[in-house]
Amino acid sequence: MAQTPATPPPQAKTSLETMAQKQRETTLAATQASLDKQKAAVAASLAASIGKQVNNLAGKDSFFTLAPLIPPAPSAAFTIPQGSMPDVACDPIPEDSVAPFVLGAAQRESIDPKLVTAVIQQESAFRPCAISDKGAQGLMQLMPDTADRFSVKDPFDSKQNIDAGTKYLKELITKYSGNLALALSAYNAGPETVDQAGGIPNIPETADYVKAILTKLGIQVRPPGNPPPAANAPAPVTDPVPPAPPQQ
Repeated sequence: MAQTPATPPPQAKTSLETMAQKQRETTLAATQASLDKQKAAVAASLAASIGKQVNNLAGKDSFFTLAPLIPPAPSAAFTIPQGSMPDVACDPIPEDSVAPFVLGAAQRESIDPKLVTAVIQQESAFRPCAISDKGAQGLMQLMPDTADRFSVKDPFDSKQNIDAGTKYLKELITKYSGNLALALSAYNAGPETVDQAGGIPNIPETADYVKAILTKLGIQVRPPGNPPPAANAPAPVTDPVPPAPPQQ
C-alpha cells in the first residue's frame, strides 16, 4: 500500500521559495552583466570607426561586402527576455556594430557574410539576448549543446555567438554538399529531422524560415513539389498551329 507523502512544513516551503528567488536573481545579474559588457564593447568599436574596419576587411567590390538588409519584424520563432525575464534589457543592436564580427567569421569559413547577416535577422532580429522557448540563445540562436561543442563561454557575447553560429552553418553547408536550402532547414529544425525527411521537412515554420532567408539573398525559391527539370529532359511538346475557330 502506497504511503501518502508528508506535507513539507511551512519553513521548508519558505526556504525553497527563497532559494528559487536567489537563483533567479543570480541568473538575471549574470545575464545583465554580460549585456552591459557587450554594450561597452559595441560603443568602443563604434568609437574606433567601424566603417574603417569594414573597408579594411573588404573592398568595395569584394565578395565579402556586407549589403544592408532591412531587419524583419520579430517572428514567433523566438521570445525575448522581456517576456520571461523582465529585469533584463534586450534591445536590438545596430547591424554595423557586429559587421566586423560577421565579416571575420564569414571570411574564415569561406561563406557569404550576407548569408550570416540574413540568418541573424531571421533568428533574433539582432537582439543579442534573445532566448527561444526551446532554449536557443543569442544572435544566431545557439542551442546549449551547440554552444558547448564550439567552446562558447558566453552565448550572449556577439563575437562568440557569431563565430560559433557561422562555423555550425558552414558545417551544415558542407554536410549537404552546398545545398543551402537543406543547410538552412537543418539549422532551423536540426540535421536529424532533415535526414529523416530526406529533404526539407514538412514543417511550416522551417519552410517559412528557409524561404525568408533565401528571398533576402535574392535566391529564387522553387515551390514545393515542383523540382527543377533534368538537364537532358526533352523540351515540352507544343502544337505550333493554333486550332481553327469554330465555324458559324
